[in-house]
Amino acid sequence: MSETVELPATVPVMPLTGVLLFPNALLPLHIFEPRFRDMLEHALHDDRMLCVALVRPEREQWRTSADFFPVSTVGLIRACVGRSDGTSDLILQGIRRVKFSEFEQEAPFPIARIEPLKTRTKPSVETDALAAKVLEFYAHLKESGRELPEKIDRYLSEMSDPEMLADLIASTFIGDSARRQQLLEELDLNQRLRLLIQFLREENGGAP
Repeated sequence: MSETVELPATVPVMPLTGVLLFPNALLPLHIFEPRFRDMLEHALHDDRMLCVALVRPEREQWRTSADFFPVSTVGLIRACVGRSDGTSDLILQGIRRVKFSEFEQEAPFPIARIEPLKTRTKPSVETDALAAKVLEFYAHLKESGRELPEKIDRYLSEMSDPEMLADLIASTFIGDSARRQQLLEELDLNQRLRLLIQFLREENGGAP
């Protein structure tokens, strides 16, 4: 899907503390701040797309584009429910890794010009072996009761796309936001899978 959806040249950006979006993953969001209500209205009347950017951990809050990471994921608004108090609940689906190249505005919400990022590694025997190890970790997590939704679980069991596998597992089972950002920024697929295995081992109680 990420390769077939045409991306706009610019997208609004929602900087958040501790939250980021991976390609193909779903992210529920509650929109209540006035500036982000404006951002949502802008997105809904344009391409129904926006980026969620991770605020740098050393910043308590963001004020300018220097306060959040420049690599993000464009998300498509799959569902949006407006409330009588002006707030909204929405579901974002991650589409594609991107980098912010410049900002057309910083306030009341950022609007960034984006450059799509492409994974560099071509799948190989090593890639397949690393993906198999990730699936082994997932089987271990399932045994301890941590399971993806049934539809995605069934999809993973038949998965032939190691990049999508890495992103879905990272999105669901890696809790540390700095590690999540590192996985998002890693464009070498084999290295991304290696990092994912390392983080799964460290965050989830050792190797299966």
